[in-house]
Amino acid sequence: MLSQLLRWITLASIFIAGYAHAISANEVKGIAIGETDARIEALHKAMLIADDKTAAFLQALSDDAVKTSGDKAYIVKDDKAIDPATGTEMPLPADAEDVINNNRMRGELDSALAALKLFSKDDTVRQAAVKQLQSDADESKLPLIEKALATEQNTAIKAQLGMVRAAALLNSSDKVKRLEAAKLLAGSGQANTKTMLVARLQEETESEVKIALGAALRQVESALAWGDKLGAVFSGISLGSILLLVALGLAITYGLMGVINMAHGELMMIGAYATYVVQGLFRTYLPDAFDWYLLAAVPVAFLASALMGAALERSVIRFLYGRPLETLLATWGISLMLMQLVRTVFGAQNVGVENPSWMSGGVQVLGNLSLPYNRLVIIGFAIFVLASVAWLISQTRLGLFVRGVTQNRPIASCMGVNTARIDTYAFALGSGIAGLAGCALSQVGNVGPDLGQSYIVDSFMVVVMGGVGQLAGTVYAAMGLGILNKFLEGWVGAVLAKIALLVFIIVFIQKRPQGIFAMKGRSAEA
Repeated sequence: MLSQLLRWITLASIFIAGYAHAISANEVKGIAIGETDARIEALHKAMLIADDKTAAFLQALSDDAVKTSGDKAYIVKDDKAIDPATGTEMPLPADAEDVINNNRMRGELDSALAALKLFSKDDTVRQAAVKQLQSDADESKLPLIEKALATEQNTAIKAQLGMVRAAALLNSSDKVKRLEAAKLLAGSGQANTKTMLVARLQEETESEVKIALGAALRQVESALAWGDKLGAVFSGISLGSILLLVALGLAITYGLMGVINMAHGELMMIGAYATYVVQGLFRTYLPDAFDWYLLAAVPVAFLASALMGAALERSVIRFLYGRPLETLLATWGISLMLMQLVRTVFGAQNVGVENPSWMSGGVQVLGNLSLPYNRLVIIGFAIFVLASVAWLISQTRLGLFVRGVTQNRPIASCMGVNTARIDTYAFALGSGIAGLAGCALSQVGNVGPDLGQSYIVDSFMVVVMGGVGQLAGTVYAAMGLGILNKFLEGWVGAVLAKIALLVFIIVFIQKRPQGIFAMKGRSAEA
């Protein structure tokens, strides 16, 4: 064992010095032929002096493109046989057989290829290689990892590579190296680091190392706890922004107009399907501009839902003002009709809406906390829609008329305001905002005929809790319920969290029927 370790150290020092040589015929034979243990041992030795031909041979093995005949191995490409050691083309023997790689061997090959990619010129390739090595680093790869550390210029990748080196040292037979690994891993906030430390702690026999591992584990758990808390807050804000988008339209149709619109969720569904249609048009007619389809889908989703809302108001709802029960039943029937219409046109199955490339991925803040771009964009979009609605209601002529009709319809009519037209405009505006919510939801969830049913109850709760007709109350209620829901989910589970939230809202409304913000003015006194 000692002589083998000394031989590996010698080979590693040769490699680190930069005197790597091409893979030999014996090394090719050892990696491709024989029992799995012997092949893995040969692979580890070849990795210490790996070059481009070694990488090409390992990639061919991983791709099942290697055949053997007797004691020779061949890379087969385009019906041609190539000698892995020399790179020369040669005839493939008729009795050549495929090399069979079991799952263990495939794992070793993938790990070896990842280690070799540490020297790629592409930062993205090196980043992916480091990520893959984090889960299966071992002492045999230390020479490659340390050489990569010495040459790495990217600060972020170098820090991650240092954690990979520590993970490789963790299973070393040398007590000093394990102690060093414990100190290095204590600064890691990765969830897989905790798993490695727990596994190593169960196997460790040295008391000094056990103490160091325990201290490192506590430090990692503390860092992960902060990541979990911040992740719950972000998830709550993300859910709150979606609830805000859904409830904003309802705050107008229900809060300002007093219409209990049970079809609000289906108007949101129309916005989501409008986004799906725009996506299909861009994919068919403007494939080069596909990444920008969402910018075109936003106004289309708004208009589609707004026009449907205007049609509903003029044909049904305008005859039911002041009759909340009839409005509820009528809009519930309309919601069923809209769902069936969508099933007839698009089918009963969910349809796929893709994120544009600029909304894919995310920002890695902590080891266990990543902020997805699509969620960040939706939060920003919710803020933009909220600001636009607040400006429209408070600063424009339409907003003045809406507030006037809401507060005192007879006086507004006496002042020359066409109240019927304002009702239509306001209902169309609320419906259009529901369409924007559907457009946003299409980027984070499934789009199907039942999309609206998942959010209609929550949106009513947000509006009622925030205070009827109060935009500020809608914001506070949406964010508060979103964050509270996520923290409760982590504590008692999703089902109990929803029940607890409903109980909280019932108690809150019992104690404060007017909501967070009470309506002021004559309408509140009536």
